[in-house]
Amino acid sequence: MPIKVQSNLPAIKVLESENIFVMPDEVALKQDIRPLKILILNLMPTKIATETQLLRLLGNTPLQIDIELLQMASHTSKNTSPHHLTTFYKTFDDIRDNTFDGLIITGAPVEQLEFEEVDYWDELCEIMEWSKHNVYSTFHICWGAQAALYYHYGIKKISLEEKLSGIYTHKVVNPFHPLMRGFDDEFKIPHSRYTTVSLDDIKKQPGLELLAVSEMAGPSVICNRTGRQFFVTGHAEYDRETLANEYYRDLSKGIDPNIPYNYFPNDDASLTPPMVWRSNATLLYTNWLNYFVYQATPYDLNSLFVKFPRKPKK
Repeated sequence: MPIKVQSNLPAIKVLESENIFVMPDEVALKQDIRPLKILILNLMPTKIATETQLLRLLGNTPLQIDIELLQMASHTSKNTSPHHLTTFYKTFDDIRDNTFDGLIITGAPVEQLEFEEVDYWDELCEIMEWSKHNVYSTFHICWGAQAALYYHYGIKKISLEEKLSGIYTHKVVNPFHPLMRGFDDEFKIPHSRYTTVSLDDIKKQPGLELLAVSEMAGPSVICNRTGRQFFVTGHAEYDRETLANEYYRDLSKGIDPNIPYNYFPNDDASLTPPMVWRSNATLLYTNWLNYFVYQATPYDLNSLFVKFPRKPKK
């Protein structure tokens, strides 16, 4: 079954070329079925690339998915055109009185700042609080995961001596958890960040459960025991070339980055990186949608609804 998006979203052409079924609004309206309502809070600067990456994974499911894209009203994007944002994105004020089956909060290249120094931190906190009442299950990625662990559980991030970038091996800690169903004992996903969280801090929280860990990348998949919150510290959604593009970008800025770990063949940046994490990424998102959104969320989303108070405008 398809993902449902606006008919002129740029990601559609890429997804259709990969045989991923995308359904325009006008066709979906003719189907007698309630689609899953998924909200994507896209904090990444490369918004169109991130849209395509996430929609590709969400489209590999037999469920109809109704996608809404969300941007931060308190932040001005420097890398995405205003036309694209006003055409395809909503702000929190537009959706705060709605309910959603699922929410994805992406990463953001701001991990070297303290959380409170991020210009949209207050708005993000408001959205994360709202998500506890108006979203059934929330999937947090990379910096989004660290921000949520800090906001919901007081777990602080830890600065790394150098950037963690590459393809890392992870060990499944609980193979019987539904999110890990079908995974091999070990699997690979990309990471790209300057900070991490402590395994001990995760274990001290009785409401959290560690599902997968990497010897080099640390805690990688964490969940709230209710299934209402998931935290993935890596970027399973990344394309083949994403880490390469980040590496070349950092080189052009004179940062002198380390070559991404276990990524380019023989560490030769002129060679094409092998795609060794796509099936793991697909399984991760499919399991989340199936076991924690589709099977768990109420048919009548209005039963979730809590009228969320609006902050007075300054």
